[in-house]
Amino acid sequence: MKSSAKEKILDAALSVIRAKGYSATSVDDLCAAAGVTKGAFFHHFKSKEDLAVAAAQYWSDMTGKLFAAAPYHAHERPLDRVLGYVDFRKAILQRSLPEFTCLVGTMVQEAYDSNPAIRDACARSINGHAHTLEADIDAAINEFGIEPPWTAPSLALFTQSVLQGAFILAKAKNGASVAADCVDHLRRYIEMLFSQPQVKEYAP
Repeated sequence: MKSSAKEKILDAALSVIRAKGYSATSVDDLCAAAGVTKGAFFHHFKSKEDLAVAAAQYWSDMTGKLFAAAPYHAHERPLDRVLGYVDFRKAILQRSLPEFTCLVGTMVQEAYDSNPAIRDACARSINGHAHTLEADIDAAINEFGIEPPWTAPSLALFTQSVLQGAFILAKAKNGASVAADCVDHLRRYIEMLFSQPQVKEYAP
């Protein structure tokens, strides 16, 4: 099926912004990558900021389909599904740097203070993705019969903090190996959380 001009621009945003960063990406860059005119761009988006907000939702939609179809969901035990998610994230690191790094993580680092609309769109994307892990984490807590001093939402968000940090290190070192090491540590950490007794901390 032929892509519309709007889809072409959004697809261009996903690739160009991850490669160049939000600030360094111009409307001209996006139009050139999408193969559309500036008139077409401004027909669909009022500004580059408007495009960035739309791109964050587009990113969520595209990656949501990818992760929903990922093989880790087939595991019977919930902890295996959580660990399978981590393994899937490591497998994605085999791609090039711009292909495995995160659009919303890239944008929010640059625009969190200067562009609240972009910041909020990125937060919705990151939080929404983390939320997809919560049910399996909760189920694993119940299966192991533990009462941890942490919650499923907090661990789900922690996985995202490790991954986003891993992407930054990969960019700094211009290679994926350091990111793979971080993901390995994340996997070991999650395994440790479920391998020893834990009790909730109560205030005196």
